[in-house]
Amino acid sequence: MTARRGTANSDGTIGYLAAVSIGVGGMVGGGIFAVLGLAVGVGGGGTFLAFLVAGLVALVTTYSYARLSIAMPSDGGTVTFLDAAFGSGSIPGTLNVLLWLSYVITTALYAYAFGSYGSTLLPDSAETLSLHVLISAVILVITALNVFSAKLIAAAEDYIVAAKIAILVLFVAFALTQADLGASAPAEWESAGSLIAGGMLIFVAYEGFELIANAAGDIRNPKREIPRALYTSVLFTIVLYMLVAVVTVGLLSPSEIVSAADFALAEAAQQVWGGIGFNLIVVAALLSTASAINATLYGTSRLSVDIALDGELPTRLERKIAGKPLVGLFLTAAASLAIANFVPLAAISSLASAGFLIIFAAVNVANVRLADRTESHRYISVCGAIMCLGALVALIAHIAADRPADLILLGGLIALTYLGEATYQHRRRRRPLAHESGDGSPG
Repeated sequence: MTARRGTANSDGTIGYLAAVSIGVGGMVGGGIFAVLGLAVGVGGGGTFLAFLVAGLVALVTTYSYARLSIAMPSDGGTVTFLDAAFGSGSIPGTLNVLLWLSYVITTALYAYAFGSYGSTLLPDSAETLSLHVLISAVILVITALNVFSAKLIAAAEDYIVAAKIAILVLFVAFALTQADLGASAPAEWESAGSLIAGGMLIFVAYEGFELIANAAGDIRNPKREIPRALYTSVLFTIVLYMLVAVVTVGLLSPSEIVSAADFALAEAAQQVWGGIGFNLIVVAALLSTASAINATLYGTSRLSVDIALDGELPTRLERKIAGKPLVGLFLTAAASLAIANFVPLAAISSLASAGFLIIFAAVNVANVRLADRTESHRYISVCGAIMCLGALVALIAHIAADRPADLILLGGLIALTYLGEATYQHRRRRRPLAHESGDGSPG
């Protein structure tokens, strides 16, 4: 990482519980509302195991994030770790750009979930139209908020996180008394291959724990609290997701889940609390996905600037308008808008999950390379890398068997990311950037 991004100030303003809140809020930020129906469609009564498998991949990866965060506390997080391990060039540049694109796709996933849940409050006759109107509206409105008042939603973020977790925990507690727990018995499980594939399809639901790494420089007693916060947030989320899956399968029949796949959680809540429960989950989903879109747009627009400052994206993304990185914001919003409106939900989830599995595998490899500096046990990170890559293979196999056309999207994403970065690096070597050449010409 270049000198432009310094380490965060180690003023110890964030304690253990606040750090856990960052991790849990990042994971339970909209993903579970969007992908629950997809997971049940693949895993059946064993969906809770699919969430467990995906969670274990995330849990092992937290070791690398913990050790790297302690050794290199920086608001750059993942980008800092990859650059420190792999230096400069097409490979780390490709990984950093893929990280940015994965966040773009995740933003699209949240927007799709917002549209799916919001459209349930509108007439059925306008369901398709309202879905796309709401998808577009939430991205455009939150982009505008980031231009004029980025702190508006951020100020309420802690309350939104607390509210959505409280609603989900309360729902699970009540639903466990009414759900048919036999629906999750071994006889109802799909094959082991399907459960693993289902877990990888919705792996994006665990994306977010790495946000703790971005706050590492502000966490009190980091050597002790960063690992605790990472492990606690992931373990809590695993248990919550597994219980949500159990009660959903126990409250709804397979046909009901299929027909309400995009808003399965709200449909399950209706079985417990009637129309009030349905509306309560819808409101929680709208608040949660909106706040997640805001946080992701805000962070991703700045991530694009950081990557550009490292010479891995065009320097136009460095430029600020009225002191804000609006070029990166507008590009991120436009790409998310297109993906959310024109790519099916299952493909969006697959692309995001594949992207983060590749990134997390790379972070594990980064910790292996930097093990002496991070004082790590290499074998744990080696296991993490193998698990991430194995999970990626399982996801690709599932896509090939179930939706082979989506392989074109996945292959295109990876190929274009690498070829685009390699081409840009080649042009950059032939024509250095302005701040590198010192001639003051535009990059």
